[in-house]
Amino acid sequence: MSATRVVTRFAPSPTGYMHIGNLRTALYAYLLARHHGGTFILRIEDTDRQRLVADATKVILDTLRITGLSYDEGPGVGGPHGPYVQSERLDIYRRYALELIEKGAAYYCFCAKERQEEPEPGEALGGGYDRHCRYLSKEEVEARLAAGMPYVIRQKMPLDGTTVFYDEVFGEIATENKELQDQVLLKADGYPTYNFCHVVDDYLMGVTHVLRGTEYLTSTPKYALLYDSFGWPRPHYVHLPLMMGRNGDGSVSKLSKRHGSVSFADLLADGFLPQAILNYIALLGWCPKDSQTEFYSLAELAELFTVDGISKSPSVFDFDKLLWFNGEYIRRLPFPEFAQAIKPFLRTPLPDFVDLDRALALLHGRLDKLSLIDEKMAFFVQVPPYETALFCNKKNKVTEEQARGYLAAALPVLEGLTEWEGAALYQAMTELAARLDCKPAALLWCLRIAVSGLLVTPGGATEIMAVIGRDESLLRVRAALDKLS
Repeated sequence: MSATRVVTRFAPSPTGYMHIGNLRTALYAYLLARHHGGTFILRIEDTDRQRLVADATKVILDTLRITGLSYDEGPGVGGPHGPYVQSERLDIYRRYALELIEKGAAYYCFCAKERQEEPEPGEALGGGYDRHCRYLSKEEVEARLAAGMPYVIRQKMPLDGTTVFYDEVFGEIATENKELQDQVLLKADGYPTYNFCHVVDDYLMGVTHVLRGTEYLTSTPKYALLYDSFGWPRPHYVHLPLMMGRNGDGSVSKLSKRHGSVSFADLLADGFLPQAILNYIALLGWCPKDSQTEFYSLAELAELFTVDGISKSPSVFDFDKLLWFNGEYIRRLPFPEFAQAIKPFLRTPLPDFVDLDRALALLHGRLDKLSLIDEKMAFFVQVPPYETALFCNKKNKVTEEQARGYLAAALPVLEGLTEWEGAALYQAMTELAARLDCKPAALLWCLRIAVSGLLVTPGGATEIMAVIGRDESLLRVRAALDKLS
């Protein structure tokens, strides 16, 4: 690792939602900068004008704010290397493209669009532009420029030899230059391609470590040659393993919408906590050394993060594992924070008899996703239809006839209570069980079925009765007696 101050960047294109893979790239770039006390830059790469999506930049900014990935330079923050939106830097790219022409490392291309086709970053090499304009004389070029012919500017690749670059994850990678296309640097409309402008920006902004997905490995020789043509030092390349999703047949493929929610916004809407998402994706492709836990705060991740912990192998996004992580994070939330986080997911109107705070206290440790709250709250609002066979319990030797007797005995005791609290309710029922010469568990089993209509509930009978209050509890016990009759 260089002794130079570490500078990383997250440079998303505002072309849609924030994919989990992009968020992981942002996270790793943030962690590397913070681990070394360096600088983390946000740059918006909006030069692909045909794929721009309205409000996508806002989605990017909101995501970084929600996750706590604060940047030191970028839109809204400023810094010494602005502007940080590429569409505001067009004059800079043109100046450097013309410099490459003067150096003999690039050339004007006047060919029709059909002849200029070449693969995008991450696509397989082969075919592509035939380099026709590379061999035009200086006089031919000047004549076409004078005639106002439209043109693009292309990088002049070496035709033989090998380009070698070093990646911090995959080691030394060599590519034969004959496989490299003369890529477009500046398009006819004056906008640069990603292949060109990110190199210029990374150099001018002092970026020392470039983190991105492995799909860019095959294009990196072109970028390395651009650095060489300008006489600039190459940055450290850190290519991150692919994030995969599991298919229905057990196979894996690149993570996409068919595997489930793959955008940060969709996961939030589905009831996942930002800190749980970050913690989980941090471990998809990176492993901390000598650690005995899977749970880390953002500050702890920054303290532990090193590039040599990044894996070469693709990682599989496991929704079940994320769900487990999320449940653990929900249970660790202090109750006031949990109550605040759950509010947007409480969509079913609650009747006045439900004590919301008591209900949430019962459910706090029993949710894996915040979005499950309405489903889990439903029985507080209304008893679902149930069969009387639910009262039967082999362990406590309860039959339907016994259940009717227990509830008939419990009803007047409950009606006579002056204090409707969990402790008082429990004490009254255990004393009644002693008089009935039955196990308290048997009586409370019957009472719980009566007030919930469910075999499994987030709390015991007396806890549920404290949530729904005196009148509703007595109403449900009477209804159960009628059902058992």
